[in-house]
Amino acid sequence: MSKSIISDMDGVIYRGKQLIPGAREFVQRLIDTQTPFLFLTNNAEQTPLDLRLKLEGLGIIGLTEDNFITSAMATAMFLKSQTRKAMPTAYVVGGAGLINELYNVGFSISESHPDYVVVAKSQTFSFEQIKKAVRFIDQGAKFIGTNPDMIDPIEGGYEPAAGTLLAAIEAATGKKPYIVGKPNSLMMLLATRKLGVHPEEAVMIGDRMDTDIVGGLEAGMCTALVLSGVSTRESMEQFPYQPDYVFDSVADIDPHAL
Repeated sequence: MSKSIISDMDGVIYRGKQLIPGAREFVQRLIDTQTPFLFLTNNAEQTPLDLRLKLEGLGIIGLTEDNFITSAMATAMFLKSQTRKAMPTAYVVGGAGLINELYNVGFSISESHPDYVVVAKSQTFSFEQIKKAVRFIDQGAKFIGTNPDMIDPIEGGYEPAAGTLLAAIEAATGKKPYIVGKPNSLMMLLATRKLGVHPEEAVMIGDRMDTDIVGGLEAGMCTALVLSGVSTRESMEQFPYQPDYVFDSVADIDPHAL
């Protein structure tokens, strides 16, 4: 029996708004062979509906919202399991995807002594947000990050990601955030649980050694690195762990051969 597939998106299926060659055919192979799969992304800006519509716009059809888990979803599930308050509050640096997921698990968004400061990648990050986040954390709010990625691959290069925002707030407060998304194996285990498989029955496909590959490894999964995103053959040699497979892109992956 072939393994279930858990795949990253940014740098694996697309870069920014550009589909990676062969990605459409890869997803179609998964569907045609009835291989169980999930897209597991550190992207906290978009909802599963946003991601499904984005892929449809890029020519990948046949998916549902159940095919996605985002770091915003994982963060919301984690915070719901941790809080003992009937009406917990959070101050959010991030987009609508993260805010919606927190609303869905009973959080309200507040700037009055929030219980948590939750930080994700934001296209509208400002100095005013840094000031508020620092003040709330100094007042006792718990510091949470959706993911540690310093850069995200886009068409033609890279752009700053959540990790750069977290670093600014950490420098000002002297406090480290708890990161829920990859490489935290918690997110990987949520994915295997949703698929109904044990970690050893799944393959994690990603483009980053420091999040996708180490997270999959620590969760007990088989790992496959694709070279269409952040990590390269040269940079992967700098790590004390290695993936089980290395491919130029998902175009080269036969799910039944893993």
